[in-house]
Amino acid sequence: MSDGANAILVRRRRRAQTAASGTRRRIRVDGPLAAVAAVFTVAQLVLVRPVLGLGWDEIVYVSQVTSHTPAAFFSAPRSRGVSLLVAPIASWSSSTPLLRVYLALLSGLALYLALRAWRGLFPTRVLAAGGALFASLWVTLFYGPQAMPNYWVAIGALITVGCFLRARAQPSARAALWGIAAGAALMAWMRPTDAVWVTVPLLVLTLVRRHWRLLLALAAGLAAGAVEWVIEAYLGHGGLGQRLSDASRIQGGLGWQIAVDDQLRSLGGRALCRPCTVPMPNPLVTVWWFALPVLAGLGLLVAARARRLGRTLIPLACAATAALPYLFMIGYAAPRFLQPAYALLAIPVADALWHLVRTPGRKWRPVAATLVALGLAGHLAAQIAVLEGAVSRNTESRRDWDRTAGELHRLGVRPPCLLTGHEAIPIGYYTGCSSGATAGHNENTTVADIVRTADRLPVAHIAPAGGTPPRYARAWPVHRISDLDVRVAPPAPGNSGH
Repeated sequence: MSDGANAILVRRRRRAQTAASGTRRRIRVDGPLAAVAAVFTVAQLVLVRPVLGLGWDEIVYVSQVTSHTPAAFFSAPRSRGVSLLVAPIASWSSSTPLLRVYLALLSGLALYLALRAWRGLFPTRVLAAGGALFASLWVTLFYGPQAMPNYWVAIGALITVGCFLRARAQPSARAALWGIAAGAALMAWMRPTDAVWVTVPLLVLTLVRRHWRLLLALAAGLAAGAVEWVIEAYLGHGGLGQRLSDASRIQGGLGWQIAVDDQLRSLGGRALCRPCTVPMPNPLVTVWWFALPVLAGLGLLVAARARRLGRTLIPLACAATAALPYLFMIGYAAPRFLQPAYALLAIPVADALWHLVRTPGRKWRPVAATLVALGLAGHLAAQIAVLEGAVSRNTESRRDWDRTAGELHRLGVRPPCLLTGHEAIPIGYYTGCSSGATAGHNENTTVADIVRTADRLPVAHIAPAGGTPPRYARAWPVHRISDLDVRVAPPAPGNSGH
């Protein structure tokens, strides 16, 4: 009897040891990924800094859910995903630093979860290196704590493709199917058209190979994420076709337009290059961009030799289709547009770099490792330098908006109020005013409405110094604020509160 009891105790102890060993193994596997995500989060808070004011596009998204400022005009290409993402903070607090910290923490957690979706497809060292490559790009660090959609499309792309590959390898893995749907929904929630471009290779593959469960999960995720955008198209834009047409027009008309050189110019730290007439940045800033396709090709060769071609070819194909419209179909550039492509390229590129370090013979391995380390160190230094410049420029421009708002308050333009003209949307947000435009991409009012509003509320028109004001504002008193001419509508007779 005692022998039997001892045997049971021994078996229980062995099971406990096995479970503990498995836990330790999971911690070791996930530890490097968690470290990458943690460093990424801290780097955002240190290098970008939470005090950075809200930018133009951020203002449009955040203003949809705030209670302290009127909602800015929401144009056809935009989706409500970012507004809902920031709602847990922006709906009750006007603190920009708090919002920045929230987004930095959330983006770090999201990167960790996205890398976990690739576990078992590549060694942990490759996933950690891939995550570090993507996270160390200046564009990733700059936009991680910002209320912008492109980083989140990149995270959704990583989750979708990683879970897709896992589901192909293990058809019974239900968690991978849910991951496909969740990643696709996140992409479509943020930017429906980008989600379609990213998933084109996956949709084609599921149809050709008749992977119906994968197709269903992918289609369900895309539909769940895009349904609000489609409904809004019919309620406020005259239908889905009209909204797509309007979105194309706002983006300059989608068609065959080579924007590769524009993207290269934007790598120097330009948030938006439209029109992109700035000079090319220093070659040290752009060399990584030319190295990406070379290293991706090497990663493909490595995968072919290791007989795991699909794990590398599929993310590379998705990266190519994600980048296609922004390289060859629009006439301007913003570096954030290519974030989904960079995220999907990062893992095959990391695989290639590890191959360069580990494959040479014992004699040459230290040389290869040294060259790769020096290349990565130079790349990181260039990215941080560009990031510092981008943060500095954007911090100053947003402080200018805030200073202009202060001067407008001094002139009596206080909420509730209306601003029109040059940069009316961002200056209006900082002032606490609504913004109006009678023409252009943000057209949302008429001259008659502006004149009627001026009878009730403070109204001001903003133009670059020396610019020609619209007819309705020509007789308004003009005030010079920095390099702007601000014309404030005189109070209507009997309206002492104006």
